[in-house]
Amino acid sequence: YAILTAAITLKRPDFKKKVIDAPEILEVINDLPVLADYSTSLYRCEYGKFFSSLAQVEQEIKWDRLLQAHYRFYVREMRIIVYSQLLESYRSLTIESMAAAFGVTEDFLDGDLSKLIAAGRLNAVIDKVGGVVETNRPDRKNAQYQSTIKQGDLLLTRIQKL
Repeated sequence: YAILTAAITLKRPDFKKKVIDAPEILEVINDLPVLADYSTSLYRCEYGKFFSSLAQVEQEIKWDRLLQAHYRFYVREMRIIVYSQLLESYRSLTIESMAAAFGVTEDFLDGDLSKLIAAGRLNAVIDKVGGVVETNRPDRKNAQYQSTIKQGDLLLTRIQKL
């Protein structure tokens, strides 16, 4: 449970310090080979290996009495974390190269990214014609500007209804 919760909550440097290099976890990690692959591939950005480990972890937590109610949420959040981790490094990536990095089909990746982008969970745009995923990194000033514009529009709408 410690590795699973740390993976979803900690930032990468903290994850290394508190999980990868932690003596308490190093003592027992060899008894749990799936979690060993899972944690090291997440930290080392070995996305193909991570996705296969995530599938194995999903099968295990699906039958765990404490985590089974949350396994879909956990898997989705972990996919968001690794997608963000890869997209953070680049301005744009082709869907083909991302699919190869994650070891999944382009159709699966396109569908998954589309859902996450539409839900506002990933800051990116998919150019379907060019087959490219472009990241747009929002800064605080831009977010504040967008919020102000949205609130102004709502205010104008209310005034017009009067």
